[in-house]
Amino acid sequence: MAMDAAEIEAFIKAALPDAVVTIEDLAGDGDHYAATVVSSAFKGLSRVKQHQIVYAALQGRMGGALHALALQTSAPE
Repeated sequence: MAMDAAEIEAFIKAALPDAVVTIEDLAGDGDHYAATVVSSAFKGLSRVKQHQIVYAALQGRMGGALHALALQTSAPE
């Protein structure tokens, strides 16, 4: 079962309440998304660690309900 953009955003914001999240459905199929996540929680962290935090927020749905998620993460400037 596919996830919708609002559901992905809700999971991310539950883990990172200050995050500004933008989700784009890349293929219109509910399986391939791009997400931009900006959160102060990312300050001083490597890009790999930032992505790990977002994947953890999705609670194991990557590769299952969510097939593909292209991520861009950063701390606010």
